[in-house]
Amino acid sequence: MKEIVKVIEMQKTILSIDPGREKCGVAVVSRAGILIKRVVATINILPEIGKLCDYYPVDLIIMGNGTTSKAAQLQIKAAFPDMPLQICEEYRTTDAAKIRYWQENPPSGWRRLLPTTMQVPPDPVDDYAAVILAERYFIKNS
Repeated sequence: MKEIVKVIEMQKTILSIDPGREKCGVAVVSRAGILIKRVVATINILPEIGKLCDYYPVDLIIMGNGTTSKAAQLQIKAAFPDMPLQICEEYRTTDAAKIRYWQENPPSGWRRLLPTTMQVPPDPVDDYAAVILAERYFIKNS
């Protein structure tokens, strides 16, 4: 029986949300990898969750405990009462997201001469933060 539970846990697909005032990072992630990640305006988060849950076999929604998580948590629970929701610590996920962004999108031209720690990514990194939340969840629950 324990083997069956472990197989189910390994196949788990989660929808990870990095909530913010203006925008949210969302990512659908399984242990096999990232299925999709994107940045969504906060006012559009509920329809986006609905679309992603319809398209992907989402088993769980996780959300960072940052800026607007309390309000987002209430809205998500009300809109998706049958979907489990778990709050996760998001300490320094934005810093990790910036590092991941630069790893996947190295600066070019004269910017490559500057350390990436001294640069601001030209695009929002909220989607990367959502991926990092999911990865931390899988590490913690392995």
